[in-house]
Amino acid sequence: MNLPLVSVITPSYNQAAYLEQTLNSVLGQDYPRLEYFVMDGASSDGSQQIIQRYAPRLSGWLSEPDGGQAEAINKGFARAQGEIIAWLNSDDLYQPGAILQAARALQQNPQAGLVYGNVLSIDAASQPFNLQTFRPWQLPDLMRFHIISQPAVFLRRSALQQAGALDPSYHLLLDHHLWLKVLRHTQAVYLPQTLAAARYHPQAKNLARTAEFGREALRLVEWMSAEPTLAPLFQADRRRILAGAHRLNAFYLLDGGYYAESLAAYARAFLLDPGRVLREAHRPLYALLAPLGLAGLRRIYNHLRQRSKMR
Repeated sequence: MNLPLVSVITPSYNQAAYLEQTLNSVLGQDYPRLEYFVMDGASSDGSQQIIQRYAPRLSGWLSEPDGGQAEAINKGFARAQGEIIAWLNSDDLYQPGAILQAARALQQNPQAGLVYGNVLSIDAASQPFNLQTFRPWQLPDLMRFHIISQPAVFLRRSALQQAGALDPSYHLLLDHHLWLKVLRHTQAVYLPQTLAAARYHPQAKNLARTAEFGREALRLVEWMSAEPTLAPLFQADRRRILAGAHRLNAFYLLDGGYYAESLAAYARAFLLDPGRVLREAHRPLYALLAPLGLAGLRRIYNHLRQRSKMR
């Protein structure tokens, strides 16, 4: 089987603590047809020196001010020549063999424009603490805010061209917005293999900006309701889509310690789609009890959280 060219883009800004591990996880892949671009936003923490050391092994790189993650990735998209395109943030990692598995999955499923796999959650010291597993979701599922993990997503070039680039006005759910645009015209394939590791540390958006996810989720709801190819699906499934947006908001508010706000968001989701909230009843229960400071409650919640996923 002839292997297609794969393009990987790493957007980077002041992530010197993790950047070299990211670079090695891409350059160490057992994949013979790979081009790799690093788009740095004029980092001031030594990242440029790290990139320069790896420059002979890169297909290209630059370091200049930009408007944020989406703009940096879009610059990489514009340079990419691969039949398959992906991006890997500068604090995340590919697992060994990830690119080969993704490329073969897309070759074996010509109807698919997107393939995604499972993702290992790691901490700042690269220690794993959870495995994010998913299901074979399609467009209606993602419209309900079933979230797939970006580091393990690979796109067919033709599907990306049809969907268009990332929207720079999104900063947290920019990837989910892109998946929705892609799946308007094609299908997704779930590969039940661990393809990547997502790093959680205090500066990561998932932890540092938890209160902002809900606003972007509701923006996506508004966009779906007006987007011509999605509007009929939206109207037919409006309650569950809105419930998904409120539930996502509640999930991140809870992680950020906004207990009352999280509980209110869970209540809104429950009124729209009780079953989805009841499947993770430990979360709203924790939001209710956490302000009481019950001994051991956080430990129990963390254990249950690691067994569940942001789905």
